[in-house]
Amino acid sequence: MLDFPQIGRMAPNFLTIGVYKNRLGQIRLSDYYGKKYVILVFYPANFTSVALTELLELSNRISEFRKLSTQILAISVDSPFSHLHYLLSKPSQGGLGQLNYPLISDLNQSITNTYKLLTNDGLALPGLFIIDKEGIIQYYTVNNLLCGRSITELLRTLKSIQYIKENPGQACPVDWKFGDNILYSHPLKSKVYFKKLYSHKKN
Repeated sequence: MLDFPQIGRMAPNFLTIGVYKNRLGQIRLSDYYGKKYVILVFYPANFTSVALTELLELSNRISEFRKLSTQILAISVDSPFSHLHYLLSKPSQGGLGQLNYPLISDLNQSITNTYKLLTNDGLALPGLFIIDKEGIIQYYTVNNLLCGRSITELLRTLKSIQYIKENPGQACPVDWKFGDNILYSHPLKSKVYFKKLYSHKKN
């Protein structure tokens, strides 16, 4: 049996406690199946500097994700009460203030371990998963602990995944943005695209 994560396989389900709008409640990944895409964002721990910038920018741009029928879920190995403290602390104090999506607790590290992101120090590597409405992993990345992720690139990737799922047989070329020319998964059908793009360039 192949280890997770694997593109094209079901995302491992989980049931845990999350914090949203200063309230604690249960969150189950499968509750979003058939309804929304999910972007599952792992981060090392609360009050870590790089994660703070990422989590705040995700919240600032939440309307862009909502337009794409996508739910953000951020997860670390901290307790729900640590999450609550993080949310009640102002950004100027190294906290989050209020977020427009839930923070999820993985205190027993089982979710982080299942997604193969648990470090030897008991923290989560900065992994990110795009999960479609059927619960299938369509994309994932794992970053260096000190390198921040690009929310702009995340949105571009999400749009391209949604496009190819809605348009079978088509494909998105390098740096594709919505409205750009597309490719086809069958190479012969994409010859027109290649001819137009590369005919003026020397071999």
